[in-house]
Amino acid sequence: MSAFKRVNVKGGISRQSILAPLREAQIVSSKPVFPAEILSTILDYLPVPGQLRFARVSKRMREMVYDDTRWVQRLQLMGCWDENEARKSAEAARRKRSETLQSIHEEEAKRAGIGVNGTANGTNGSDNPERPSVTLFDAAIEAAEHEGKTNGGPLKVAPPIEDGFDAIETSPRGRPAAYKSQDTASRIDIFAHVYSLRGFARQEYGKVYGALAPFYLDAIRCENHTHATVFRTYRDPTQQARMLFNISKFSNSDMSEGWQKRKEKFDALVGAFEMAVSKEFEQALDAGDVAGKMRKYAHVLAYLNGGHSGVELFISKSSIIGSRYRLGNALDCLNRKGPGSFSTEESYNFFSNVSTAFNEQVGIIDQIFPTSVNAIVPFVQRVGKAVISDYLTTLYDEAHRTNIESYLRAVSATCDQFLEMTRSLRPTSASGDDFYETLDEVIATIFEPHIDLYLKEELEFFKKKSSAEVNNWEKQLSEQDASMQSMFMSNVNRQADKRDFLTSFKKVVMMPVNVLPTFPMSSPFGGKPATAKALVNGEALATTEISGSQTSTRPSSPGVINGTTLSVNRPTTELPEPPTTELAAKAAIMNSRLEGIRSLFSIEVALNLVHTAKSSIERAAVFVKVGGHIASDARLQCELVFISLLQTLGTRHIKAGFDQAVDHLSKYKPKEVDEQQRSGVTPLVTFLELVNVGDLIQQMLDVFYEQELITTKLSDRNDFLNPAVKEKKRFEQILDERVAAGLNKGIEVLMAEVEYLNATSQKPQDFNPGAASGGDPDVMDIGPSQAAIQVIETVSSHTRMLVGSTDKNMLDVFNQEVGMRLFAALCKHLKRQRISVNGSLKLISDMNLYFTYIQTLKNEDLLQFFKALRELSQIYLVDPADAKELATIIADGDRFHGIFRAEEVYQFAERRADWYQIKSKVERAMYGIGCMVM
Repeated sequence: MSAFKRVNVKGGISRQSILAPLREAQIVSSKPVFPAEILSTILDYLPVPGQLRFARVSKRMREMVYDDTRWVQRLQLMGCWDENEARKSAEAARRKRSETLQSIHEEEAKRAGIGVNGTANGTNGSDNPERPSVTLFDAAIEAAEHEGKTNGGPLKVAPPIEDGFDAIETSPRGRPAAYKSQDTASRIDIFAHVYSLRGFARQEYGKVYGALAPFYLDAIRCENHTHATVFRTYRDPTQQARMLFNISKFSNSDMSEGWQKRKEKFDALVGAFEMAVSKEFEQALDAGDVAGKMRKYAHVLAYLNGGHSGVELFISKSSIIGSRYRLGNALDCLNRKGPGSFSTEESYNFFSNVSTAFNEQVGIIDQIFPTSVNAIVPFVQRVGKAVISDYLTTLYDEAHRTNIESYLRAVSATCDQFLEMTRSLRPTSASGDDFYETLDEVIATIFEPHIDLYLKEELEFFKKKSSAEVNNWEKQLSEQDASMQSMFMSNVNRQADKRDFLTSFKKVVMMPVNVLPTFPMSSPFGGKPATAKALVNGEALATTEISGSQTSTRPSSPGVINGTTLSVNRPTTELPEPPTTELAAKAAIMNSRLEGIRSLFSIEVALNLVHTAKSSIERAAVFVKVGGHIASDARLQCELVFISLLQTLGTRHIKAGFDQAVDHLSKYKPKEVDEQQRSGVTPLVTFLELVNVGDLIQQMLDVFYEQELITTKLSDRNDFLNPAVKEKKRFEQILDERVAAGLNKGIEVLMAEVEYLNATSQKPQDFNPGAASGGDPDVMDIGPSQAAIQVIETVSSHTRMLVGSTDKNMLDVFNQEVGMRLFAALCKHLKRQRISVNGSLKLISDMNLYFTYIQTLKNEDLLQFFKALRELSQIYLVDPADAKELATIIADGDRFHGIFRAEEVYQFAERRADWYQIKSKVERAMYGIGCMVM
């Protein structure tokens, strides 16, 4: 039927031209069109022979089937396509074509006689009738290039390949024909001859299809696996395994309908073959034929599917798995040296036996399996799970049930021994560079179920032990105090005391009885001090031989001496008779408490806590070597232990001790101290020793933090958000605050002592020689008074004790506060004296002595006050006849650097011995110069 039809023309048929109807005709196509995308999708579900028949229908369908991407996809499914190789081949072909075309152009130019400048040597090139035509692309040349590249020979023009699948001859029954021995060998290595060439993917796939498809199709049609052609063609098990591997790889490219069933049937055939080979391997394994059948069939399984079944069979039959209970018993590690003990020797023997047995099996693995089979990884995992994990779980459960400390030691010690054992394990030749990384992963897997419980118990154990240590110290102090009170009050007759209350009161107040002598204590900083580093590392503390006995150079825990709880650092002297009155007993109790300030917290307790924390951190730090999140948790655990140490020492021990010391200092009264036993301000001396002890503890913690956390990289001091860094700063702040509060109270006590010395040691005739009866007013002593000397000795001896034990800023503040309060105390003392002109020389000497002492403090601001005080002492040296000059001095504010006003200087001038004789003259002179102080 014709595809043309006439078009209706309006107005009738034109008679002007016979061609007019033809010009008006239109071609209308009635042929149906099917979308190419749907056709391409349908092709994916056709088998290869069906696609080749489809390609013969038309040119368009041929192009669709021959599309290179379709066959590249199949090669990719088999794992035979390398995109990088294809890109390099395409670039090489492009360069080759360009060079070929260039050489052709040069050859034709020579034939035509064209020179370099484009002119003909004899005749015009365009007039040469014999010049051949040149094209940019020649299919024959392209085919020849491909053939030459593939075979490595010279370029040849090969006949065009129709479909690429006609290299296989088939028998009429569909079975492969009898293959030559050369063909059977080449089929085994078929994938080694497949190249990644763009534009030739169909031909490359055709090689594989022609070699393996007949075996694949025959295998899925066989009812009996033994009748498969692959087993009749190849009789050697190694060749059979390699061919089955090739066919299995080829089956991945089967995308046509029903591929799942075909795949399952072929996998069943492979499974039957694998089972038969595994049975032979097992029999050889039982017979111990390592170098013979075991090696042979292990290689067969490796060629078949990687040898995983052979590895699993070897591991299950391994001697280290079968005889794991003979390597060691976990319960032998416990209670070996006593109840709750843990023996590291037993666990070490277990890991040593495991290492020896493991290395023996590694030697067998190297003999059996090829280098392509990494059998060591599943072997290590099975040994870790079935042998080591079972051993450790039994050990940990029993230790946790019986004794927590043994449990903690067992977990840490076995982890350390396990890590050490892994470094003695020998890898196989197929292990690769990640063998020890695999071991670390196995270790992490084994300890994963135990690490959380261990870290929790480790922290709780340290908290309980440190709390018990501090509680024991506090309990001993409380018992010591109660025993001391009981001893002092044991000889008191309360009825007699009530009848003679006034008498006993006068004896206590006016003549205080210090029942217990002041037991001398060697300062923790006297002689050669014990360094903080030595204390942290557990080295022996310095001791001093005294009369054949050793006295510790540090405060220690209270002990029991002669039936009475006392501090063990006190000499065992014979105790005097207890007091017989209640007030005397209370005074003795107060003196004993003031003496006991130095033992309110102890280096011994701090050392015990530090050593306990060190043990906990060292145990937990072992897990940092494991790596991963276990290492992160272990680092955090070490920081938490250090934080708990700071909290226990800072809040519970040191802060509480300083608070008690400040409370004892506030109850000190200089008047109640016996003059014969007075050697400075004893409570302040003991408190400053306590400050030194606190400073030593702080240094000890600094060394501990540096050695155990910073050097081992368990913490970062530069991370200001780190909890350990924040807690350490908080501990230092608590210590500074407590020391500052104690020093403030100590300064008050020191000034009370200064006032007491001034009141008791300053004689009236020091500043007024004629005041004493029988004294000569004309005798002048220009040296400083005894009271001033005692005050300077007392103040300087106490301020020097802080040098080197506290922060420089705190020391400067302390010295300045001492100087200011000393200045106020001296001003108050001057206003109580009566000073004559002759006695003013001793006063000036005293002021010079105070000024010289203040210079040693190196504080310029403080020095100005004592300069003013020194100038103030000059007003007593003015002769009574020079009242006007005295008035000028009083009114001169610049003379006293603005520290004393005229009114204050006037008040000091009233303490002159001749003031009532010169008062009117001085006041008139002051009125005269316009100064009114009244």
